[in-house]
Amino acid sequence: MAWHDGTVTAPLTPPDQPGPHDPWQAPPSGSHLAYASGSQDDAPDTATELRQAALVAVLVALAGIVLGLLWLWLAPRVPLVADDTAVFLKNSEGEEAIGADGTFVLLALGFGALSAAAVFWRLRRGGVLVVVGLALGALAASLIAWRVGVWLGPSSDVVARAREAGRGVTFDAPLELHAVWAAVLAWPFAAMGIHLLLTAAFGPRDPEPEWAGFSGYYGGAVQGPLAGPGAGASGGPVEPSAGSAEAPGSAGPAEPSGPAGPSGPGGPSSSAGGGGTG
Repeated sequence: MAWHDGTVTAPLTPPDQPGPHDPWQAPPSGSHLAYASGSQDDAPDTATELRQAALVAVLVALAGIVLGLLWLWLAPRVPLVADDTAVFLKNSEGEEAIGADGTFVLLALGFGALSAAAVFWRLRRGGVLVVVGLALGALAASLIAWRVGVWLGPSSDVVARAREAGRGVTFDAPLELHAVWAAVLAWPFAAMGIHLLLTAAFGPRDPEPEWAGFSGYYGGAVQGPLAGPGAGASGGPVEPSAGSAEAPGSAGPAEPSGPAGPSGPGGPSSSAGGGGTG
């Protein structure tokens, strides 16, 4: 497509054909996303992730034994006293019962943070299966800790212990959790939260994808403004100059040379005429 006015011919880019450096143009055929070398090779395969997840779940679950022993050691005891007819709380307004639940929850939160930090430190590039293994292992560890504390604590047969202790003698109540599920879920939730924060702050970043084939397509850096419809070499629209426009009724543009050029003072015609008359 060209624009003609008799003197100027300016090629224009059609509106439906963008310039060679149009940033909104579709990528060339055959282009594909190219990732940085080594980013895909570092990720473990599914079989490796399954083994890592199973190992994490087992190790974290075994840590529940340590939590159970610490809970048994640090939890406050609920004192009981018995007479000939029944067993009573020695201090009816005491907070030892809720103190046992609070001790378990605090210990579980600490173990959750430690287990999440250890898993992130050793398996920073682990996938979703490793995180699932951490959650399942933490849940199993809480259940194991709860049962270990109950099994190794005072006997749950309060009547038999009251008979052994005798009338008016203080003895300890069985160690138990009143808010079982709230205490058991403390470790998994703490582990998931800490692991998520560590991954967001220090985890590996995915590389930015690049379109393979763009370097050869563009052929280097773009110099100057982008070309567009009706744009010339300087990036603006092409406009005819004032001197090149054809005036109405004129014979046409002046030619630089020729046998029939216009006559005038000092022109080629007057010189030839003067020579002829002389």
